[in-house]
Amino acid sequence: MTQPASSPPADLSRLFSPIVKGVGQAIGDYRMIEDGDRVMVCLSGGKDSYTLLDVLLHLQKRAPVDFELVAVNLDQGQPGFPKDVLPRHLKELGVRFDALAEDTYSVVKEKTPEGKTTCALCSRLRRGILYGHARTIGATKIALGHHRDDILETLFMNLFFGARLKAMPPKLQSDDGTNVVIRPLAYVAEADIIRYAQARAFPIIPCNLCGSQENLQRKVVGEMLEGWEREHPGRLNNILRALTRVTPSHLLDRDLFDFAALSVTPAEGDRGFDTESYPEREFLNGLEELSLLG
Repeated sequence: MTQPASSPPADLSRLFSPIVKGVGQAIGDYRMIEDGDRVMVCLSGGKDSYTLLDVLLHLQKRAPVDFELVAVNLDQGQPGFPKDVLPRHLKELGVRFDALAEDTYSVVKEKTPEGKTTCALCSRLRRGILYGHARTIGATKIALGHHRDDILETLFMNLFFGARLKAMPPKLQSDDGTNVVIRPLAYVAEADIIRYAQARAFPIIPCNLCGSQENLQRKVVGEMLEGWEREHPGRLNNILRALTRVTPSHLLDRDLFDFAALSVTPAEGDRGFDTESYPEREFLNGLEELSLLG
């Protein structure tokens, strides 16, 4: 039987601890969850969303704020989708859950030209269905399982192929303006999730759309990041930290900074290379569990 996420066995505690620590800090930094929230946790059947649910169940019992969790899975009509796997897992955890069914698989296969990636259309259709369900159940937050590596992959995808300096925000307003989307795993390394998920032996449900495509540029970018981390441990956390410490006057975006208004004698001068003036916000240092959602 699946072990309750709220009290992991002793042999899982070491693997679970850094994940809880990262999620706690991200929730605190961005005020992702507040008292009275109803959080809709989107489950795909993959390692990331399973881990996300485990951590939120753990925090729900220990956080100083009261919030509700509703797990939601969308059956997109993929051939051979095992409809019983997630309900069985969630019943064993004692989690309230909603199972949705909508055949977006056929739409994506029909509309996507041969050889092209399915991600954009698939995610747009899925997002619309989940947003609609969030309104139906009165969810105030929608929790997604994107982790640190997803955020960094998106940053470099936009940089290399979109000529934009843009990543994946830890918190944003949903497209329809009625919900706030949160990514509590934003500070968590994928490697930590993989180790935990293997130890937990989650019943993984493979994706026959995006997960089966070998020509994704995102995979190439992901391999690049993995190589950097192997050669220079800590590099990915440094890149993530850089996203929280932006100096607009030392980029080139004229909408972000008014370069035209600069005079010969600026009021503040060039501080771009001065001694660090940011407040200390080291990732994942000195965090205590009791302050996770404070």
